Amino acid sequence: MMKAAEVLTEAGERALDLEGQADELKAKAEALKGATRLEDLHLWQMEKTKITKKGSRSYHYWMANWRESGKVRNVHLGSCERMSQSEALQKARKLKAEALAIKI
Repeated sequence: MMKAAEVLTEAGERALDLEGQADELKAKAEALKGATRLEDLHLWQMEKTKITKKGSRSYHYWMANWRESGKVRNVHLGSCERMSQSEALQKARKLKAEALAIKI
């Protein structure tokens, strides 16, 4: 009887420890939730070719897309001549944060 009572108390203490660890991990996951969502976007270059009487000319610009409410959202970021890839990525993260109402 005494041995069974000791085993039960040890099991109860272990259960409380595991619950505390689970709560800590859940809080960490919630904190990281917004940050990981900002990283989940695709940045790419779009090429547009215009044909005129003088000839054709190609233009390159940055685009980004991400999932929003089950749909893919495409966003025009700007010209590749005026913006580097890192600047385009920062702009895309900012726009996605605004769209998802996440504080950066």
